[in-house]
Amino acid sequence: MDLVTALGAEGLVCVVGAGGKKSTLWQLADRIDRAVVTATVRIPIFDPHVGAVSVTADPVDAVRGADTWPLGLVPERENDRYLGYETQTVERIVETGVPEAVLVKADGARMREFKAPNDAEPRIPAATDTVLPLVSAHVVGEPLTDDSVHRVDRVAALTDLSPGAEIRPEHVATVVTSPSGGCKDVPDGATVVPVINKVDDDTDEAIATRIATAILATDRIDRVALTRMAADDPLVAVLGD
Repeated sequence: MDLVTALGAEGLVCVVGAGGKKSTLWQLADRIDRAVVTATVRIPIFDPHVGAVSVTADPVDAVRGADTWPLGLVPERENDRYLGYETQTVERIVETGVPEAVLVKADGARMREFKAPNDAEPRIPAATDTVLPLVSAHVVGEPLTDDSVHRVDRVAALTDLSPGAEIRPEHVATVVTSPSGGCKDVPDGATVVPVINKVDDDTDEAIATRIATAILATDRIDRVALTRMAADDPLVAVLGD
């Protein structure tokens, strides 16, 4: 199975969580003939990862006139980041029928390996087809601290872990599958495909498999992808259907 198929990356795809959101966007965009990369939150400057970037308040007009792919679409630059569009604007990009996929960064994680969302995120459009909650396999065995986790208090509340306690595979699975965690604000009918990233060796794969097995024990998730998004061939395995 190829990466695009494994992740269900067609239509409107939102990437959330931590541990490789941006590299997931780049890998998918590189494998889809007419992909748009955009965001509903701030996103670092990503011009080297796409064919062109259009900074525009009218992304519909930009995508209709596009001749270079993948295409980055953003409304405004602010220092070393681009701002994100409103969710309704992202939906209008999809409605043009021009892109094969619109790939959206829908929350932030401040370069951590694991996170839970706050009240204001994720910013997922109602018409989203697929949500990809990411987590890094490297967080297992680490203490629940700000060094590796974004919003320690939120993760602690979902897992009953105390700050500083060791993070285990079952804790990761709990957050990824929670309607207050990785599945927060997923629209009805959207497919959720959790992505366990940074599976860099056999030890990581064993850890990721334990996380995936716990995720698949829930009723909400049918498959989980194990990846190393920094590699040329990023798909390690697919568990589930």
